[in-house]
Amino acid sequence: MHTRTFVAAAVGLGLVTLSACGSSDDGGSAADSKTVTLVSHDSWAVSKSVLAEFEKQSGYQVKVLKDGDAGQAVNKAILTKDNPQGDVFFGVDNTLLSRALDNGLFQSYEAKGADQVLPEYRADQDKHRVTPVDTGDICVNYDKAYFSAHKLTPPASFDDLLKPAYKNLLVTENAATSSPGLGFLLGTAAKYGDGGWADYWKKLKANGVKVVDGWEQAYNEEFSGSAGGKKAGADRPLVVSYASSPPAEVIYGDPKPTTAPTGVSTGTCFRQVEYAGLLSNAANPEGGKALLDFLLTEEFQQDMPLNMFVYPVRKGAQVPAEFTKYGPQAKDPETLDPAKIADNRDDWVKSWTSLVLK
Repeated sequence: MHTRTFVAAAVGLGLVTLSACGSSDDGGSAADSKTVTLVSHDSWAVSKSVLAEFEKQSGYQVKVLKDGDAGQAVNKAILTKDNPQGDVFFGVDNTLLSRALDNGLFQSYEAKGADQVLPEYRADQDKHRVTPVDTGDICVNYDKAYFSAHKLTPPASFDDLLKPAYKNLLVTENAATSSPGLGFLLGTAAKYGDGGWADYWKKLKANGVKVVDGWEQAYNEEFSGSAGGKKAGADRPLVVSYASSPPAEVIYGDPKPTTAPTGVSTGTCFRQVEYAGLLSNAANPEGGKALLDFLLTEEFQQDMPLNMFVYPVRKGAQVPAEFTKYGPQAKDPETLDPAKIADNRDDWVKSWTSLVLK
């Protein structure tokens, strides 16, 4: 998943770059610039034709700034909120949303098409500071070839991962530095509750879970089922990734496999939702509003799956057949109320760090 592919599948989470928003080409002020600047993570991707149509219809040129992971990016954006380096920020997810809102990162704007967003993905409905854009599931992925060769059934649930049969097989990401790592921790908190998640992680640690800094390292270097992992001689057949990682392995495979070489343990999933918002003090708020409207159009929503390996949030948006064939959404993912995440996230991460990394 690196090239756009597997950062893509990692999507959501990632990486944001900030740089100064330039003034308009004709020397006018930034406020009346025909450039609108999107700050995003590295897996931002859109078909050229879809973006070109938006630019043609709106009259705005879109400048995209990428870099850094989600946590860093949100923090950078908060630090620069008085003089933001863009107009719209895309890529804050439900695990970090409260941090962005509590720090006044966004200003209110209800995007056109907000009424078409499926109700379960809406957030901050009284103030409309964020617009839901996409959703995906963070789940354990498994290497089909390994489990076939060892005549072993892949784990299906969080509980299964504690069994001796899966000792030293799982690699996950650091919950303090990685969105999928944090999502996996939140999934266990949702599953086992305040009193049970820490005990679960003690057992998982005893069963040999390996923790690395980020998704790229976990998936492309440690996971034996990925194209990168096979080349690197990786020896972990279980990895925390996305339910959309298998279709990415197929679509970007060279040669292209007829079936996905990886599968998803659907009882280990945590649902992630990604949002975009109009940055406070944006230099070009009108352009930013037009861009947010665009992110909810049917054209953009239906373009997303094969570009960013996420699911649309708009009612009725169609998903390509190969995407649903190899990466169906979990039927019953773990979820947590955003207020619960806000109240506990930092304490959970601190406890997790001392428990698992020390």
